[in-house]
Amino acid sequence: MTQSLDSQDEHQALLDMARSFAAERVAPFASAWEAAGEMPRSTLREVAELGMAAIYVREEAGGSGLTRLEATLIFEGLASGCPSFAAFVSIHNMCAWMIDRFGSDAMRDARLPSLISMESIVSYCLTEPGSGSDAAALRTRAKRTNEGYALSGTKAFISGGGFSDSYIVMARTGDDGPKGVSALIVDAETPGLSFGARERKMGWGCQPTAEVQLDDCHVPAANLLGEEGEGFSYAMAGLDGGRLNIAACSLGAAQTALDKALVYTGERRAFGKTLDQFQALQFRLADMETELQAARVFLRHAAAKLDAGAPDATKYCAMAKRFVTDTAFKVANDALQLHGGYGYLADYGIEKLVRDLRVHQILEGTNEIMRVIISRAMLAERG
Repeated sequence: MTQSLDSQDEHQALLDMARSFAAERVAPFASAWEAAGEMPRSTLREVAELGMAAIYVREEAGGSGLTRLEATLIFEGLASGCPSFAAFVSIHNMCAWMIDRFGSDAMRDARLPSLISMESIVSYCLTEPGSGSDAAALRTRAKRTNEGYALSGTKAFISGGGFSDSYIVMARTGDDGPKGVSALIVDAETPGLSFGARERKMGWGCQPTAEVQLDDCHVPAANLLGEEGEGFSYAMAGLDGGRLNIAACSLGAAQTALDKALVYTGERRAFGKTLDQFQALQFRLADMETELQAARVFLRHAAAKLDAGAPDATKYCAMAKRFVTDTAFKVANDALQLHGGYGYLADYGIEKLVRDLRVHQILEGTNEIMRVIISRAMLAERG
């Protein structure tokens, strides 16, 4: 269905707002944050003041009440300044939505206000050292106690590990397989909760990443998110939107890389003329623009599917995540190549984008797993 002009104008205003914030409050500091290994909480609170910490939390719960399509516009804009920063905000949004969507009234009342303001930051804990793509094989255990649950296990590659104030932990409360998994919230001050050393990573440098270690962590029954045994389904529901968001982050960063390449090729001279006068490089730029626009259109389409509750929304989210993150990485890498040796230098800002975008092809489900999801859906539809 064609959007109305008002809707198009509103969407452009959202994108412009996020891009403006990224240009003024994120991009100038991104390299320093990477060197420091974390981003300032004060900047995260500024994000929240603009309504970008609870984008699709319902308005009646205090959130912005926007659509998944509108969320992709915001994350594209934020990522134009730093995809690592934007992705961290995306994870917080996913967790806040899970609490709003599946939590009890008491849980929402107790937790959402501080999450919406980003006075409190929440992380998502699914992956383990021995279960990445095979997430349903997780081994972290939550045993029932008189007061609630006692959690033991280790979560790996957790964005915000040791930095966030609470953690949504997927833990096994029942038998093997997806139906034995529940979601529980563990607060940072819980006895028995500790963190591994901060990981040294290729990219995403401003996001502190560490193992989350649970050693007989006791949490009250009120910290159970939703129903026991439904945690894996909640995690997967969160990932549909997470995959759209990470694709949007890829798109925003790749657009920045292309914009930088356009400027550079108009300034750099070789063999008596600027680089943009060589037809081979003009063709390269044309392909980069075409591929990025195609990725943008497909991402919007997938987001609209999720908003509409379409039966094939999960397939489309997987397709968008695979296609957009692969395309964006290629565009950013091509932009580096167009810069020649200067693209390899940190001062030009291209090499950081390439490093940051590489992990987008791995997290929120590897792009190989996206192909599994897509092909399974195709075969089921055939039947």
